[in-house]
Amino acid sequence: MRLINFKISEFLKSDTAAKNNINNIPDFNSLDNILDLIINCMQPIRNLFNLPVIITSGFRCQKLNKIVGGSANSQHLVGCAADFKIKSLTPDKIIQKIKNSNIEYDQLINEYDKWVHISYRKDKNRKQILKIK
Repeated sequence: MRLINFKISEFLKSDTAAKNNINNIPDFNSLDNILDLIINCMQPIRNLFNLPVIITSGFRCQKLNKIVGGSANSQHLVGCAADFKIKSLTPDKIIQKIKNSNIEYDQLINEYDKWVHISYRKDKNRKQILKIK
């Protein structure tokens, strides 16, 4: 049995959704994507660093995504993406270590030198690394 350090609720929690009374609940397909993201990316990242991984944004329903200024085609909308931090590590250091590992991902994005965005798509991963300043 594999140890999983994450709860689905970490990928649904949103202070913005709570403040705006938004029901940020995924449909079945998005939930399936979140589980794939946890199993294929997030847990392997947790194991690679052996440090807690803090999810800052996960699934976003349409209304929440619009309020936070997310892209209209954001992978967060379908549960394929999460933004995260690891205390004491910069986004660049996190991305470099993931890049040099065998972890599968679609995109790794250093967003504003504040967090890392990772996405995962079944059988369609581009292994893109980007930086938003």
